[in-house]
Amino acid sequence: MLLKTESLVLMTPPLQTNQPTDGNRTGNESQSTSIPSSKLVVDAAIARARDRLFNDRFIPWKFHLRNSNFEPSSNAPKLYIHEIALVQNASDPVNVFKALDGELDESYNLVITECGQVTITSITSIGILHALETLTQLSYQASGGGVYIPSAPVHITDAPKFPHRGLNLDVSRAYYAPSDIMRTIDALSWNKFNRLHLHASDSQSWPLEIPALPELAKNGAYMAGLSYSPDVLAGIQEYGAYRGVQVTIETDMPGHTSSIALAYPDLIAAFNVQPDWGTYSAEPPTGQLKLNSSAVYEFLNTLWSDLLPRVSPYSAYFHTGGDEVNANVYLLDEGVRSNESPVIQPLLQKFIDFNHEHVRAAGLTPMVWEEQLLQWDLTLGSDVVVQTWLSDESLAQTVAMGHKALFGNYNYWYLDCGKGQWLDFYPASFQEYYPFADYCSPTKNWRLIYSYDPLHNIPANSTHLVLGGEIHMWSEQTDPVNLDDMIWPRACAAGEVLWSGPKDAQGMNRSQVEASPRLSEMRERMVLRGVGAGPVHMVYCTQNGTQCAL
Repeated sequence: MLLKTESLVLMTPPLQTNQPTDGNRTGNESQSTSIPSSKLVVDAAIARARDRLFNDRFIPWKFHLRNSNFEPSSNAPKLYIHEIALVQNASDPVNVFKALDGELDESYNLVITECGQVTITSITSIGILHALETLTQLSYQASGGGVYIPSAPVHITDAPKFPHRGLNLDVSRAYYAPSDIMRTIDALSWNKFNRLHLHASDSQSWPLEIPALPELAKNGAYMAGLSYSPDVLAGIQEYGAYRGVQVTIETDMPGHTSSIALAYPDLIAAFNVQPDWGTYSAEPPTGQLKLNSSAVYEFLNTLWSDLLPRVSPYSAYFHTGGDEVNANVYLLDEGVRSNESPVIQPLLQKFIDFNHEHVRAAGLTPMVWEEQLLQWDLTLGSDVVVQTWLSDESLAQTVAMGHKALFGNYNYWYLDCGKGQWLDFYPASFQEYYPFADYCSPTKNWRLIYSYDPLHNIPANSTHLVLGGEIHMWSEQTDPVNLDDMIWPRACAAGEVLWSGPKDAQGMNRSQVEASPRLSEMRERMVLRGVGAGPVHMVYCTQNGTQCAL
């Protein structure tokens, strides 16, 4: 079946235009944010789909026997598609671009009939976006020109297994230009992810500009220009909204905050202890926000008053961090002078209560790393989403306590693993660390990522608390040069687990033998669209079916 024209016809009912009025910027800016309407989002998706259908130029020669005649015969009868009808059966909810996990219906139907009629049906504009992407991935370019869909007729009914399908990208240890982040958002949307979690601050740098605290990024960024202004951050979030990807911001604290000391040294305990940094932190430089300091709370009040109202128009969540809090730091905190949990825990409770009160006041839902619940035994609100990463048992414990949770076990879903140590070693420590494997080796290849079953030890009566998960890209050894290759196509495998679930319709583990050609084909499409995704197979394997399987 061939596409004859480039017409996409939008059918009734008309899409609701949602224009929130709570999106005024704060700090030194008075310009109001521009929240996209549902119609604008769909119109933009139509334009992108049209461009991909006719300009991707994906000729799938790598997936057929060499020198075979796999394309439709130029002499064969042709059935043309003249229009593609989009039918949205309801108006979008007002919070369509900042829905909580599970609030938004992302399902869709895609039908291509034997007579060439294409109809896409969904309840929401986001479902329309997903369906248009599926349509582009059914299409191929003929070497002589024209676009064809060899699988037609088709009838697809599709919906995600998990409402939260995300990538966590560390933009603190390495700076990524907005174009890098936006290209990543594009790739996420092609793989039906709907969340980008920006880990926006850490010990090594603070690249997030806070107009009310101008010295924070001025001193905390790696150099002038390597920071995200309010306009740039809003632009990134809006870019995500147009592609069905909600961009959530994390400012990690009270650990991983030593970069704050570059602007406000009195707020940080145990800053840059050398050479014994390992006693006070997981990575250099050391330093954590003081836990019993009125100046810290004044700083936080200013930070939240500036940042939270700016990000709330685009996101339902704000991540307050909380991982790897090092108790030894508080031996050097003049307001604490202890590394004992009974002393530190109530101070941490006060700290997180203060932060989450501000998050909620801005109309956002708090997120935290698992240690706040499982290590420090803090009392968290029922709305708080707990992000687990250390083990499957962490996920099981979190939901057993009645909390909503995200998965992303580092033994499966840490994309930075397997590159070896990023530390250098003196002769005295050489033998201890030889051959210099990193803490989470080996590399998490796509097959391991695809094998991950996050629900395997979760009781059936608790699976509703598992909102989804995130695959993680930490940036100790990743920067803009290798970003695409580090994430893609491995994250595609996580995307399929998140969308379709780890089990097939028969309740069996999904087959990597069946997934491999799909992943290889997706990689080719991504490369043609400008994403530097690495190869899945050599061409011999993609051309010869299952000959490269055991």
